[in-house]
Amino acid sequence: MPATVTLDPLGVHCIFSDGSEYRRRLRVRRPVELPGLARTLLEGATDLVHPHGQVDSTGGFDLYLTAVRGFTDWLVEFGFSGGASDLTRALLARYWRQGVRSSQESALRAMLRCADDQDQILAPDVRAFVDGRLFNTGELYGSHQPYSEAEWARLIRTCRDEVDGAFRAFCAAREQASSADGPGASLRERTAHHWLVLHHGPGPLVNEMADRGSFPFRQRYGVGLRAVLDPLIPTLDVMIAYQLLFGAYTGIVPDGIADLGLDDIEWAGDEKILLSYVKGRTAAESLALSRQATRLLEQWLDHSAVARRFAPEELRPELWVRFTPSGTWAGERWLAKPATRLSICDWVERRQAVDEDGHPAQMTGDDGLPLALHLHRIRTTHDALKDRSHWRGSRRSTLDPNRSPGIEGDHYLTNTTPAQREAVEDIIAQAQEDLVRRALPPLVLATAEMADLVENYPEHMKRLGLDDEALAQLLSGERDVFTAACGDQLSGLHGPKGKPCPARPWVCLLCPLALFAPRHLPNLLRLRAFFSRQWQQMTTAEFIPVFGPYAHRLDEILTPGRYFSEHALRAAAAEVTDCDVELPLRPEEHTV
Repeated sequence: MPATVTLDPLGVHCIFSDGSEYRRRLRVRRPVELPGLARTLLEGATDLVHPHGQVDSTGGFDLYLTAVRGFTDWLVEFGFSGGASDLTRALLARYWRQGVRSSQESALRAMLRCADDQDQILAPDVRAFVDGRLFNTGELYGSHQPYSEAEWARLIRTCRDEVDGAFRAFCAAREQASSADGPGASLRERTAHHWLVLHHGPGPLVNEMADRGSFPFRQRYGVGLRAVLDPLIPTLDVMIAYQLLFGAYTGIVPDGIADLGLDDIEWAGDEKILLSYVKGRTAAESLALSRQATRLLEQWLDHSAVARRFAPEELRPELWVRFTPSGTWAGERWLAKPATRLSICDWVERRQAVDEDGHPAQMTGDDGLPLALHLHRIRTTHDALKDRSHWRGSRRSTLDPNRSPGIEGDHYLTNTTPAQREAVEDIIAQAQEDLVRRALPPLVLATAEMADLVENYPEHMKRLGLDDEALAQLLSGERDVFTAACGDQLSGLHGPKGKPCPARPWVCLLCPLALFAPRHLPNLLRLRAFFSRQWQQMTTAEFIPVFGPYAHRLDEILTPGRYFSEHALRAAAAEVTDCDVELPLRPEEHTV
């Protein structure tokens, strides 16, 4: 069986699909309440472990142990002393209606169902009640809002200062310990502490304090155990700063970062890392790290080298290996687990500060309260703020493989900063203006008389804002480009303002500043011939997006009798030789 219930002490023993072993006692510091009911619930929980169920990780099973403890504690306070067969609908409803978390209610219902499937211990009405709907459905999962630019800057700066300061202290301590021949005469000196940790690791020091006691240890070394181990053994606070900064630099999902191992790091050259990670243990993803992320990962590997050397053999391949001098409630000192939510909240609380002007500094939000640190919001902010101008490749390379692109977009990619929203709105406005300009009729003058221009196109004259001198230049040809006369080549419609327009010759066909006169007919016909040659060598799907709107406008201008007479068109056509040398084309635009 992949999971069994242990009786002395009461707890569970599981072996998950990845080969990891899990042993937990239900209670550590006090006796188990209602051992008969607790054992029944644990037997139901073991039936939920993979391959019989969906539970396949330590964190997943911890939820069921928490649910058992909470339920049995409440029953004892209520005065209940029976077993699972004595549970009633009213009792369960009273417990769940007091505001139990939805995850714990679901876990308790699942354990009761599995236990009843094995031994039919529940009354029929209680079983129907357990199979019913949840009392506590929890809050709907919404989209993650990115941090403001000021909050993001404070987060990055705080983490960067902490990891760099700790790494500088680590390098200095390692150099001092490497140059020393031994601990020296006095064990109360910092150099002696560094030498002992570098050459013997933290294990002997922990055992010495456990054997002698805290006070003799302080008398011998002058400081406590944690101070002796610092700075060669990174603390949990330093590891949290590294992980937050790594998430901010890469945008990898939090559980993907937490489960990284040394085997997931593949060097592509001397300065590039291809990182492989897993989301939800269901699908592998990979990411080519940026220079910042690569340097940070190199720094952590160096920073944790001393701790990794003395870690247990099975934990050395893990990336985030750490040492806890006091140990966990289960007696573990070497860990490769992510920091708990409580540890991260405490880390944020200890880093509250304001500057001399009273403005937030370090891990303080814009509202003056401790920054609400959510690991998925870090990923959202990374996607919202990263520079997309240098991005190449598919965006799916860093998205959650367990969710659809629509869910990813709703939760991570649709949240933007105010500056980005303003830029997007400006792009939309420009696109709408472009559509309006394309809908305007072309400004075509069949003669070269200024009176005809002013009389027939008063709205164009008002829009262009040209004076008499400019109109004269427009009609005389001083402002001619290849296919038209331009009202203002420095207006910046197709390029930066104040610089000559960089648009290609056919773009003038849809430009509101263009004026088409009889003298432009030869070049307009040369452009039509160019479109004809391109049509022959391109597919319809290729031609329409590139030249389609311009070819349609050109056909409108050159329709016989609409603007120009058929005689004028024939005379202009006689000057066209139907070859590329007649047009100002770039090498890649020539007809094959």
